[in-house]
Amino acid sequence: MTLLSKDSKIYVAGHRGLVGSAIMKNLRERGFENVVGRSHAELDLMDSIAVEEFFCEEKPEAVVLAAAHVGGIMANSRYRADFIYQNLQIQQNVIGTAWRHGVKRLLFLGSTCIYPRESPQPITEDSLLSSPLEYTNEPYAIAKIAGLKMCESFNLQYGTDYVAVMPTNLYGPNDNFHLENSHVLPAMIRKAHLARLLSQGDMDAVRDDLAKRPVSSVSNPYEYTDDNIRRVLAEFGIEAGKLTLWGTGKPLREFLWSEDMADACVHILLNVKFKDLCRHINGEIRNTHINIGTGKELTIKELSELVASATGFDGTIEWDSSKPDGTPRKLCSVDRLHKLGWTHKVELDEGVKRLYNWYVEN
Repeated sequence: MTLLSKDSKIYVAGHRGLVGSAIMKNLRERGFENVVGRSHAELDLMDSIAVEEFFCEEKPEAVVLAAAHVGGIMANSRYRADFIYQNLQIQQNVIGTAWRHGVKRLLFLGSTCIYPRESPQPITEDSLLSSPLEYTNEPYAIAKIAGLKMCESFNLQYGTDYVAVMPTNLYGPNDNFHLENSHVLPAMIRKAHLARLLSQGDMDAVRDDLAKRPVSSVSNPYEYTDDNIRRVLAEFGIEAGKLTLWGTGKPLREFLWSEDMADACVHILLNVKFKDLCRHINGEIRNTHINIGTGKELTIKELSELVASATGFDGTIEWDSSKPDGTPRKLCSVDRLHKLGWTHKVELDEGVKRLYNWYVEN
């Protein structure tokens, strides 16, 4: 017996993104047909009045808060105000409005970047707030900590049943491949793909790629000369037969296929109550969130080798150590997740191949 019936209305906030689209697909595959979503054009989650009107109209029984302002290390470094302000606004509006409308179940998605830079490895849920955060993503991390604490606090004060999950680095269908603000794996795949096309002299394919996923400095790639396009791509470390990537390649990272993540999230939404996660320590209840990951890691350099193999890029890969590495290591403990009855299925080497195939097809 699950906590929601098949006819329960479930609102997935952020249903078009990497996370939300995978969760919506998983719910429908399990027979949940009454699943609703709204695009940003239809509903601005930073607009509290619009959010209130949506809940009045739709009256969802459960909410999955997968909407967020996200990006990689470059975007987090440049747009610090955007990352904290927009995420706090979205969380405040959705979680608070859900409570006012009597929503039974809510699943909040954060990130393992909530943990301190120097956390003992693998990182358990109890590492939260134990020491300073990684500076480059501190605003985003603080916003996500606020979100999980909102869920925890509403549960403790008002008896709601809101659960927070902290996925590790995600990748998969509908990923963001933007050269200026995407995460490391999709960015690396696109860069290797473009570098291979440059090596082959296939400038028509390069232009098609830039037309489908533009960069800010190129308004219409079909009007640019070959040399101009090569110059623009070189600014992102993309050259014929050569890739230059940020950092040293030494940091260790964990990656989870987005459809695996979605399956874990839906498993938790349907089967795990807040009270199942509570532990009383010296009269306090803390750290009731759940890590979602694989429990496996590799270096960024090893990742680049997987990407090169999957994309057919056979050039050289260089590292720009003047650029930041970010957190040295960020492997999350998945003991709590495994005890709740879920384990990942897609291994990284297979996942990278799947993601590259998806990228080429889309």
